[in-house]
Amino acid sequence: MSTVATSTVPRLVTPQFVLLGSAGLAYFLAEGLLVPAVPRYVSGQLTGGNVAVGLVVAAFSLSALVLRPWAGRLSDRHGRSIAMIGGGLVFATSVAAYGLVDSVGALSALRLLTGVGEAFFFVGALTAMSDLAPAERRGEAISLFSLSLYAGLAVGPLIGEALVGAAGFTTVWLVAAGSALLAVLLTLRIGDTRATGSGGSRSRLIHPAAVRPGLLLLALVWGMSGFLAFVPLYALDLGLPGAGFLLFGFAGIVIVVRSAGARIPDRLGAARSVRISLLFATIGLLVIGGWRTVPGLVVGTAVLGLGVALGTPAIMMLALQRAPAAERGAVMGTVSMSLDLAIGLGPVSFGLVAAASGRGAGFLAAALVAGAGLALASASALRAP
Repeated sequence: MSTVATSTVPRLVTPQFVLLGSAGLAYFLAEGLLVPAVPRYVSGQLTGGNVAVGLVVAAFSLSALVLRPWAGRLSDRHGRSIAMIGGGLVFATSVAAYGLVDSVGALSALRLLTGVGEAFFFVGALTAMSDLAPAERRGEAISLFSLSLYAGLAVGPLIGEALVGAAGFTTVWLVAAGSALLAVLLTLRIGDTRATGSGGSRSRLIHPAAVRPGLLLLALVWGMSGFLAFVPLYALDLGLPGAGFLLFGFAGIVIVVRSAGARIPDRLGAARSVRISLLFATIGLLVIGGWRTVPGLVVGTAVLGLGVALGTPAIMMLALQRAPAAERGAVMGTVSMSLDLAIGLGPVSFGLVAAASGRGAGFLAAALVAGAGLALASASALRAP
């Protein structure tokens, strides 16, 4: 009897899914290589100050934010692979050219192009993953796919720093471009993931089904981005030598939950999982900001990690629940805009509060944003039929 029950579970890990995950890993590894190299290149080779570093780094997110909805529409009308291949090629070409410029302005222009590549590749890959996942295992699929992102952004910076020291910046740019091209080659083997008859959609640029999930994702990632930006300094405030073990533990919790607990969002349901996630995130940030001790920081970090681990897959599930297959790209393009907004606004708002009232107050302010997301999710649940 157990054999019969098991056989009814739709298959998730197919050759296409493995190729998509591998392409994602190669692409996110390329992104990870740039994380430490770009700021060091601006401040070193280009002799730029803090403002120049911020400008060059932010240019990437700016173009990605603006173009994600267009990437979603393209993937709906012409296929996910087209978006991924085009995005990967733009990313690789622009990064390979970093070493050819000798000014902050020129590098910023290239970073804008890199952001264009990010918008199209990321949205195309995320939408392809939603195509390949059975509806009842979509949360598991998002959780597993996100591991390629975390792995690439965890390993990439380590390799990037090592390459800068051993071979110089030009080598980093070429290796990152090569990794992005590998992602393109793997994408060529994936093929079109859209359901038969779903092509040619004239989907909306900003999809209404994605607005509320996008706000929930904004509330969740807002606090996380502030945490990642300021916990290294807050740890020093509390007398710790650094925050390395906290960041490692935070990432470890996310990876464990999204691998060993990949099916949790499917079993609990998207709406309930989102509420639990935002509750954990709110509590975690409140504990860090209110219990201003090392134990408070450790406990709050762990609770926040649980919320982040559960939240993103559940929010993506929520966005896709009522979206036609032909409009999934528009939905993913709209929702993913929240990532750029939160990563930009979270640290800025945290910094403003911290400057006025201290870093502990910054965590409390971030908790208010997560709490607002929880209130929105709870109110939506009460209105649901």
